Amino acid sequence: MFCPYQLSEDGIEMQFATNHLGHFYLTNLLLEKMKDTAKSTGIEGRIVNLSSVAHLHTYEEGIIFDQINEKSSYDDKKAYGQSKLANILHANELSQHLQAEGVNITANSVHPGLIMTNLFKYSGFLMKIVKLVTCMLWKNIPQGAATTCYAALHPSLKGVSGKYFVDCNEFEPSRFARNKILAKELWDFSYKLVNAAEKP
Repeated sequence: MFCPYQLSEDGIEMQFATNHLGHFYLTNLLLEKMKDTAKSTGIEGRIVNLSSVAHLHTYEEGIIFDQINEKSSYDDKKAYGQSKLANILHANELSQHLQAEGVNITANSVHPGLIMTNLFKYSGFLMKIVKLVTCMLWKNIPQGAATTCYAALHPSLKGVSGKYFVDCNEFEPSRFARNKILAKELWDFSYKLVNAAEKP
């Protein structure tokens, strides 16, 4: 979160690689097993992407596909927001694919809230002051896990897919996060990056 510019071992900007591509790749690795399990047990599978309200603060285009690794245009906070926007878009597009296949799996995204963890180790002095002043708004770790657990387990969400949740309630995300064309473009872009990284 808000880390200085760096690239992953595969040459991809670190926040995008870690916060989005890692989730995208892991989900794809597990998806066939999830489909088989949901079919054989009759129990609904649920995929929950951990996003953030930070998805509201991204680059002007939402996702800068053509400059994803560009150091000169890198902004640590916008790059983080971009990666969190990608989490929502991925869940939305995945939901469309799952519904089209008719499989018993849902995909949603959540904002866990402001949580007291060491995620802010790269944040500057100003952010540390903001954290101190707003400490009453912050959640402890169990409180921060509540919305994720809700989306993963609550019976009332059976069959609910392609939604974004905040404080255990459905919430409308940004216009970029609701953009189906952007979601499809991200899906195709992510597949290309993952496939390129898999090749020896």
